[in-house]
Amino acid sequence: MELIRWNPMKSLFNAPSRFDTLFDSFFFPTRADSGQEGIWSWNPVVDVFENDNAIVVKAELPGVDKENISVDVEGRILTLKGERKTENEAKEENYYRRERTYGRFERSFTLPAEVEPDSIKAEYKDGVLKIEVPKPEEKKAKQITVH
Repeated sequence: MELIRWNPMKSLFNAPSRFDTLFDSFFFPTRADSGQEGIWSWNPVVDVFENDNAIVVKAELPGVDKENISVDVEGRILTLKGERKTENEAKEENYYRRERTYGRFERSFTLPAEVEPDSIKAEYKDGVLKIEVPKPEEKKAKQITVH
């Protein structure tokens, strides 16, 4: 192990970083040392965009099994749920650093219009979930002939 000489001036100028850490640990607590999930679960990053035919949702879900992913539609709300389970292969004392988050997640998105749930396609490949929600056909005004 390498010994490092303590420099009080360095600690003094490092105060903002220490306050940031204190702030983050209060408002965004992480997993406890006991192996229990922290107060906050993780949320996958998501891209939502549209093309000519559909609204597309792409979510990064690395390490999540396909069986642990659920996509639901109710009215205009598309909900993505799932869980990334912990890997208990190594014991805690063998870790030098553990930054990956585990637990349940849930994201909801409001669609511009109600869609037919049977027409939605979802594909999971290489840790990315791609959901395609076909755009509903616009209702055209119907011309009524007066007799």
